[in-house]
Amino acid sequence: MITFDISQWRAWAPGLQTTADWQRWSQDSQAFAPTDQAPDVAFLPAMQRRRLSHLARMAFAVGWPLAEGLQDLPLVFVCRHGETPRTFAILSDLAREQPLSPTQFSLSVHNAVIGLWSIMRGATCEMTALAGAGDGFEHGVLEAAGLLHEGAPAVLLIVVEEYPPEAYRDRVHDVPFDYALALLLTPGNTWTLTQQGAATPTPGNDPHALSWLRSLLTGQSAFTHTWKRRSWTWRRKP
Repeated sequence: MITFDISQWRAWAPGLQTTADWQRWSQDSQAFAPTDQAPDVAFLPAMQRRRLSHLARMAFAVGWPLAEGLQDLPLVFVCRHGETPRTFAILSDLAREQPLSPTQFSLSVHNAVIGLWSIMRGATCEMTALAGAGDGFEHGVLEAAGLLHEGAPAVLLIVVEEYPPEAYRDRVHDVPFDYALALLLTPGNTWTLTQQGAATPTPGNDPHALSWLRSLLTGQSAFTHTWKRRSWTWRRKP
């Protein structure tokens, strides 16, 4: 069991930016219909914005405001599928025997986002990029809790996924739309997270990060996420 506090959170999806937007989403039983809205990263200079992919913009849009005013803030970045549109474009160029762009390749690797984050914020503290399975969200929390245990006063967790290109959609079933969630974790005991084996897999409809957000906004004090034979139980003190 690990314990921690979550002092702030921020989430983004097309058409969902404010807490009120997400509150309505959490209580709507109908399928969410995303818009073509792009994340707002106007807080960055134009030259820096040009380097960011859509996925990176999502991560920066939710993470940057939570990091303001905090120095040496460790970052845990969780993304299961990575830069799928950019990678697919590179593979398409290979298939057509076209020359590849070194810049596009360097920005397609899994830790490119935290590299850009480090450069743009001038940050040199611990940063981790995780490509977990369906419960990568919980593994990210576990990593962040470990950093808190080692003495970090706060840790930023960013979970982000981009809706895949059409060629991948028959195989990628856990990204219903673009989304990003950032949590600022601090030492405390408001939240507990425990992991145990699950006798029978019982996958939910939402990715774990979005399921957590829905549970938070609907006032649940305890809920469980299961991935294959791993079961994660979340509890929150009133």
